[in-house]
Amino acid sequence: MNVGALPRSSNEKLDYGHPLEFGYFLTPDAGDPLGVLETARLADALRYDLIGVQDHPYQARHLDTSSLLAATLVQTTSVRVFAAVANLPLRPPAVLAKSAATLDLLSGGRFELGLGAGGYLEAAHAMGSPALTPRESLAALEEAVAIMRAMWSGEGRGLRFDGRHYQLAGVHPGPAPAHPIQIWIGANAPRALALTGRVADGWVSPLMNYKPPREAAQGNLAIDRAAREAGRDPREIRRIFLVPGAFTSTSQGPATDTDQAVVGPPEHWVEVLTHFALDLGFGTFMLVAPPDPDTLTTFIEDVAPSVRERVAELRAAPEAPGA
Repeated sequence: MNVGALPRSSNEKLDYGHPLEFGYFLTPDAGDPLGVLETARLADALRYDLIGVQDHPYQARHLDTSSLLAATLVQTTSVRVFAAVANLPLRPPAVLAKSAATLDLLSGGRFELGLGAGGYLEAAHAMGSPALTPRESLAALEEAVAIMRAMWSGEGRGLRFDGRHYQLAGVHPGPAPAHPIQIWIGANAPRALALTGRVADGWVSPLMNYKPPREAAQGNLAIDRAAREAGRDPREIRRIFLVPGAFTSTSQGPATDTDQAVVGPPEHWVEVLTHFALDLGFGTFMLVAPPDPDTLTTFIEDVAPSVRERVAELRAAPEAPGA
């Protein structure tokens, strides 16, 4: 791999030691709703760790993400699900917290919460959200994280919050979810990355074609800096990468950290994802590809086990002197 200007010394490699997870980025295609659920059932049967669903309520060609996640949990048995990421401007945080806790309870703890400030603020405003600037939407996101965690705590009976964007006037929090739901923030700009480092349980990096590996690694470094400044251990923050790509019989050429997709045979994918885990800091890989059964099977049965094995071997190997 060509790693460009990324950290290379043994104490600077971005490996946070997270157990690896492999997921599928499920498109909420309103033109084929039954096909969407069929793909979700297949991912569950193949033992994927996660299903993520983008959330653009103003997109007429998309199903509602919250409803789709609920239906997915009903029709699956083991896979965890999350919105990648939930559109906060159109989903008030106290209500979103109750919805998340409900889905977690009904599924036995299989719900996590991806959350974003909203990437298309004008479209959200056209659907009824407040008119916010990007800076205001980020401030609202920080308030929302605090509100949702308070709602899940189940503590007290008169929860109050007096924020600039959200207010609670004596609401009774609860129910508590079945497990401690993680909040994974979808972030790209510097201020949003800093917020992720301060308050989030994880980072959902933009699609690889929007934020190639080299830029994504720099995002991890920005999150690390903010986490340390806030007195947090950066290893507490899971890093999730949305990886578009395809399986082909041969590679198109050596992979680089400016690539916008992973294209090649399974062994090429193993090399690339191993690098992403050990050098760039990512522990969760979401496959972004058409819902082809062969593609989903190859990723989880051929690529995922080999990446896990290779990463475990390299983590256990002693560092060479001067590495």
